[in-house]
Amino acid sequence: MTASVDAPGRIELRSYNAAAVLRMLPHRWPFLLLDGAYDVDPGRSGKGIKNVSLAEPYFAGHFPGDPIVPGVLIIEALAQLTAVVYVAEAETAGHPAPASTVGYLGAINRVKFHRVVRPGERLDLAVTLTTALGDLRTVDIAARVGREKVVTGGITVSNRSGER
Repeated sequence: MTASVDAPGRIELRSYNAAAVLRMLPHRWPFLLLDGAYDVDPGRSGKGIKNVSLAEPYFAGHFPGDPIVPGVLIIEALAQLTAVVYVAEAETAGHPAPASTVGYLGAINRVKFHRVVRPGERLDLAVTLTTALGDLRTVDIAARVGREKVVTGGITVSNRSGER
């Protein structure tokens, strides 16, 4: 993990490489879909990357001869980035087991898919946590390849803060 301060008096943004993401999330291959996170404002927002390789196991069946990333897995990558934002907040608060705060995807809201994603492309992910109701949070999500929109919309996630 690395941290940087935008400007005097501003929030400290954090970056997490693949090894740090492995410590933060319970997900493992083949379902760990986040290669790194950066510009993480703990408990508020973050950006991440997913490098798409032809070696991904789902390409064997989605679709042979015309491989595209399943949209549901793009949503899952965004949910995993959201979990990193939660865990970063728990770390900042001194939680003894921050990774235990990772909860579940509860709803997919107003999501629109703008284009397909193919092997060799890099997904740039962005999440901003918005409304809170107990342990539920709504999250604005977006994914791009370069300057092209891939996904926009929202999700609802839970954390397990009540188990702290």
